[in-house]
Amino acid sequence: MKIKLSLFAVLTFCQISFAQQKDTIASQEKLSEVVVTGQLEPQSIKKSVFNVRVISKETIKQLAANNLSDVLNQYLNITIKTSGEDGRSTVSMFGLDSQYFKILVDNIPLVSDTGMGTNVDLTQVNLDDVERIEIIEGSMGVTHGANAVSGVLNIITKKGGGYKWQIAATVQEETVGKEYALFDKGRHIQSAKIAHNFNENWFINVGGNRNDFSGYFDNREGKDYDLNDGLRGYTQLPKEQLVGNAILGYQKNDFRIFYKFDYYGENVHYYNPILVPQDNYPFPETYFANDRRYITNRYFHHLNSNGKLFSKLNYNISVSEQKQERDVEKFNYQIETGNEFANQRQTYQSKEVFYSTGTLSNFFDSKKVDFQLGYEITNENGFYDATAGTFKDDNQQLTDIRRKFENYDIFTVAEINLTDKFSIRPGIRYSFQSYFDNQYASSLGLRYLFKKGLEARASVGKAYRTPNFDELYTYFVDSNHNLQGNPDLVPEQSTSYELSFKRSCLFNSGAQIANNLAVTYMDVDDRIDLVMTQATPTQNYRYVNINKYKMWNISTTEQYSYKNWNVQVGAALVGISRKLDLAAVNVTSDDKFLYSLRLNSNISYNIPKWNTLIALFYKYNGEQQQFVAGTDTDGSTKFFLSEIKPYSWMDASIRKLFFKNQFEVTVGARNLFDITSVQTIQNGGGSTGGGAHASGSSDLLLGYGRSYFLKLTYNLNFN
Repeated sequence: MKIKLSLFAVLTFCQISFAQQKDTIASQEKLSEVVVTGQLEPQSIKKSVFNVRVISKETIKQLAANNLSDVLNQYLNITIKTSGEDGRSTVSMFGLDSQYFKILVDNIPLVSDTGMGTNVDLTQVNLDDVERIEIIEGSMGVTHGANAVSGVLNIITKKGGGYKWQIAATVQEETVGKEYALFDKGRHIQSAKIAHNFNENWFINVGGNRNDFSGYFDNREGKDYDLNDGLRGYTQLPKEQLVGNAILGYQKNDFRIFYKFDYYGENVHYYNPILVPQDNYPFPETYFANDRRYITNRYFHHLNSNGKLFSKLNYNISVSEQKQERDVEKFNYQIETGNEFANQRQTYQSKEVFYSTGTLSNFFDSKKVDFQLGYEITNENGFYDATAGTFKDDNQQLTDIRRKFENYDIFTVAEINLTDKFSIRPGIRYSFQSYFDNQYASSLGLRYLFKKGLEARASVGKAYRTPNFDELYTYFVDSNHNLQGNPDLVPEQSTSYELSFKRSCLFNSGAQIANNLAVTYMDVDDRIDLVMTQATPTQNYRYVNINKYKMWNISTTEQYSYKNWNVQVGAALVGISRKLDLAAVNVTSDDKFLYSLRLNSNISYNIPKWNTLIALFYKYNGEQQQFVAGTDTDGSTKFFLSEIKPYSWMDASIRKLFFKNQFEVTVGARNLFDITSVQTIQNGGGSTGGGAHASGSSDLLLGYGRSYFLKLTYNLNFN
């Protein structure tokens, strides 16, 4: 750990030293990008009180990213968690899982199985029509409501364009590790989009995408394997995704309105490794398997209008209706013929959401003070049946569960420019909840602009996370298990603090340096966890508001641009403290801070003569530790230290433009270090609560090894 701290200190010192160069600073400064997330109105990053991180469209292109998982794998403070069973990828930030991180599309939270904007499957978020991605780390409860605890990610989609007609078509072929065939192995992506400006006021964008992931075989033999030795099927399940979207917009003077529609469909195929023999006398016996298919359909409607009221007030109102249904289709698959029979399909999860948010600002004729009033309405109707889990109703009867959750929120934010250099931004939100006690969130942000382009920001924010469906209603009891939800759970409460320094300098030589140093501290109380409430004669587990979580993080990024070179280096040291309590046996974990080092970098070089861009991305995830409950050799319950070994991830690409930039070719590789899994070591004796040995090691799935891709895009733009 001393080595890690020394390395981090050196990186931080270099960053500060670099930022303090004065003699060669030119009088000009490069214009900042315009951001919208958390702002009273669209404004440059420099004017924002929040420390907004931006992932540009250019970076998305360099990664040849098709979904959000492809991009966030390289983000410094984010870890991607992948499930081989269902192919889902979710985000973890600062050691908190995806229930604490909110994902938005044009400021609207995206519906998921468990909520609005949380626990989103990253592979289901398509990036074909994305202009940029904005990320704010830390509590954002005032502007974005429940569950915006560790941060928010806002996907800004493209609206309109500079040409009368814009037509694009893309084909992308990608290996899955070493596996590839034109139809039944690898990853096959096709997309097309058309944008048309009818006149200076009206525009329309229409697009579609198909992503066919043929599964990761690894040591398995696929769906048509006819030996009953447990090798049938896939290590990662095949899935096919279909995406369709359309935007119709109108703008004139200060008035803008657009309607956006998105459709997402997904089929995930599970092929059972166990074959069922059929008597076929006098011929050899035949086989079939009990397989199933998981089907998702999601519809997203979004209407937004923004402009001025009474030629003065700025308003921005969005209304969204979203619906997601998840079905399971069970069927028998005849191995010899490849035919399905005895198909049975049922809906096991459905959610319909009405959502609306709106703001009014610019109340005063002054550049010194701005004031914003806002509201948020969320109405969720959810249905889950026993296929999704076993649930209990309020009368403690086993049943399918239908629930309606509503919240009606009001919030206000002020932005006060005390001087040209010093701004202060207080905010508060009050939420009227239909199921839980009413909640509130608050925040205070400060920004000071020093000389020579140095920007300082400080913020404190309070946020809350509401319990999800599983935590409230799960009921799974048999002779070996007793796991229960808890309808009396209360929302978790969190407080976060951030101090950051940023500087962007343009030198006489044409070089530009941008520095960002941030220190973050977060505290979560009443944290919900599954704890043992009874040790004998059986082990009973229940979700309880019992645990605590603390985190501090120091991170730095350094970006250098000169002529055709662009280099970025980042480092983060994260310390996490978890206090875990086993109420039944009166055992509490050590709550000391456990540290992990993260590094990332990317370098790109543009060759104008060849119209070619070369890019390399690297991320290092240091050793991660946490305490887990288990049983010692003497039968007593204890906490043991679990370690996830460090690993590195590297992606590379070469992009070349042909025929007056109309034809684009990108070739590259993901996961150059060929990582498939990382070792998890559990120190101690006995076994964990889940039955695995606490002394020993296991593998945590990360990916499917080194893969290669070829992406071809044709763009036709004309007036």
